Amino acid sequence: MRPILTTAEMRAAEAATIAAGTPETELMERAGAALAETAWQVCGAMPALLLCGPGNNGGDGYVAARHLAAKGVKVRVAALAKPKSAAAIWAAGMWNGEVEVLSAATPPALLVIDCLFGTGLKRELDPVAGSLLVSLTSRAKYTIACDLPSGVDSDSGRVPINAVRPNLCLTFGALKPAHRLAPAMNLTGRVVLADIGVPISSDWFEIGEPDLPPLDPAGHKYSRGLVHLLAGKMPGAIALSARAAARSGAGYVRISTSRSIDNLPSAIVQTETAQVSDPRIGCLVVGPGLGDIPPVLTLALTGGCPVLIDADAIALVGEPDRLRGHDTIVTPHAGEFVKLFGTLPGSKADQALAAAKASGAVIVFKGPDTIVASPDGRVGFAPPAPAWLASAGSGDVLSGIIAAMRARGLPSFEAACAGVWLHGRAAIRAGPTMIADDLIEALRKVLER
Repeated sequence: MRPILTTAEMRAAEAATIAAGTPETELMERAGAALAETAWQVCGAMPALLLCGPGNNGGDGYVAARHLAAKGVKVRVAALAKPKSAAAIWAAGMWNGEVEVLSAATPPALLVIDCLFGTGLKRELDPVAGSLLVSLTSRAKYTIACDLPSGVDSDSGRVPINAVRPNLCLTFGALKPAHRLAPAMNLTGRVVLADIGVPISSDWFEIGEPDLPPLDPAGHKYSRGLVHLLAGKMPGAIALSARAAARSGAGYVRISTSRSIDNLPSAIVQTETAQVSDPRIGCLVVGPGLGDIPPVLTLALTGGCPVLIDADAIALVGEPDRLRGHDTIVTPHAGEFVKLFGTLPGSKADQALAAAKASGAVIVFKGPDTIVASPDGRVGFAPPAPAWLASAGSGDVLSGIIAAMRARGLPSFEAACAGVWLHGRAAIRAGPTMIADDLIEALRKVLER
């Protein structure tokens, strides 16, 4: 799970490393060398144009230019302005080649490396510089961004008017929130992380492949996890959740429903009684297809077992504080999130974390940039998932997967992260013509792997 740091946190980590005895110029040398090596590995001897800004991002570019030239690459450097920081001045002084003026950087090169601005830019990119950047990168065969595409806000994911879409971003020490927050995440291409010797400690990270609990050879269906679901007005949604839970490894899946649900696997038990006080329940699911039936949510919260609250049930919570003291996972999309928690300040990650602390619940803030937040401060950023996952019923499938992970013994935060990762990988395997039902079949293949 790759760590994620805000701009301030990354600067603090670098400052601590420098204070411990590593010169800033050495960190810049490592970053520039990593940038050059990445370009070499991906593009070989392709002629390169490095666009350098006045700050440390530009300094990384001067170092990379020197290393690429040493490999025999035909290198050009174009500067937006003279270097201003001490480390950037040092790096520019080490570059023995010509430095062009950015506005006169013609003709374009096959490889363009964007080192104009990195994580520190908090304003809109200068229109002239932005237009030049778009013009040069649009005519390149391959584009690499140093840390982030110039103009992207590192912490919020805001993108500039003149947005550039590099093929690859090389970032240093840790990913930045914008690498996994919309809309910026749609611009960053492949994100590669380089270790430059800065010790990193963070409670924020990119969600990686989960470490699922092994099956006990002496186990039984209840030890593998009982998922109980409460049906409502629209049985199709809860059926998707139930099927997903069963295919995700739950040993026993049971639905409380007042009417029989057609086309469910025979292994999924349907009962008319609401057995929420059963101590064997590993996770109870309420909300998919529920409709406006407040007593069902109240019933779910009285059972004493872990509860996953999704869809219609989210609107029935009322005040977030109602969830405190319960072991709950809440899975809102943006509209449901605002209804329950209001409009919160900060990035999507900040909002999810604030909601988790206000409610005491694990929050799965869904969307193209799904965030999983825990009240203890941990935040997981989902890796990119395909756009076709935005399909009716896919959220119901996610609820079933997470519930199975929780019932199988993973703690709530880890279960939510595992479910989000598996959900995204199943969508990739299912392909662009998928419907929610296809996710469940694809899930089998992902779990078999």
